Amino acid sequence: CDRLRRGGHRMQAVATGGHEVSCRYCIWKEHWNDMLIITIKQGKEKSLLGQSWIYASAIDKVEGKPQEKMKPGSTAIVQSSSKQFIARAAYNSKSQIRARIWSFKEDEPVDHALIKRRVKAAIEKKLPAIKKAGENQLLTLIKGEDEGLPGLVVQLFGGVQGYLICEFNAGGVDAWKVAIVQSLMASTGCANVYERCDDLMRKGEGLPLIDGALAGEEPPDEVMLTDNGVRYALDLKTGHKSKFR
Repeated sequence: CDRLRRGGHRMQAVATGGHEVSCRYCIWKEHWNDMLIITIKQGKEKSLLGQSWIYASAIDKVEGKPQEKMKPGSTAIVQSSSKQFIARAAYNSKSQIRARIWSFKEDEPVDHALIKRRVKAAIEKKLPAIKKAGENQLLTLIKGEDEGLPGLVVQLFGGVQGYLICEFNAGGVDAWKVAIVQSLMASTGCANVYERCDDLMRKGEGLPLIDGALAGEEPPDEVMLTDNGVRYALDLKTGHKSKFR
C-alpha cells in the first residue's frame, strides 16, 4: 500500500521479510468501506462506555450506502468524532434506539461465527437446567443484552423434546435469524422452533409482524406449566398466561 511504500508502516514490511503487504490500516479501511459508519457527537463518546444502546441524540452522522441505512439491523462501525473505533453495532434508522452494540472489540467482526459463539455460550450456561427440565417446565435461555444478543429472547418449554420459543425484537438479531435458529438447534438438540411476535416491540423497530414455526412442529395452542407451585395455562404462541382453575 502507499503507506508501506512511504515507510509509514515499515515495521510490518520488515516483520514479513521485506515483502510488500497490505497494512492493518488499509485492511480496516477497505473493510469499513463496505459498512455503515456511525460518527458520535464530540463529547458524547464517554457516555457510551459500557452501554448497549445508542440513541439518535448521540449521533452526529451516518455514512454508507442508502439501502444499508434503510435496512433494519445493518452492521455499522461506531467511531468517535476523531475517527477512533468505538464499537460495532446493529443500526436501525426506524427505531428510537438507533444502534445496539454487538462488540467493543476492534478485532471481533460481526459474522456467523460470532452469533454461533454467543448462542452456544448462552446455552452452555443453561445445560444443567435443560437436562433436568420437565415436560411442563418453561426455561428462559437467552435474554438479549445479557448474552450479547440484543433484542433476542429465547425460552424452552418441555425440555429438548419440547419447543424453543424465540422473539426477535431488534433489527440486528432479526437479520441473523437463520444463524441464530441453526445455533439454537445444534446447542440444545431441540428440533421444534417457533417465532413469537411481540407486536409492540417489532412495530417500534420497523419490523414486519410475523410469527410461525421456523423448524419442526408448531406448539399446541395451550400447555400447562407450574411456576412457584402455581399451575398456569400458557399460550406458547402469544405468551399469554392465565392461572389454572
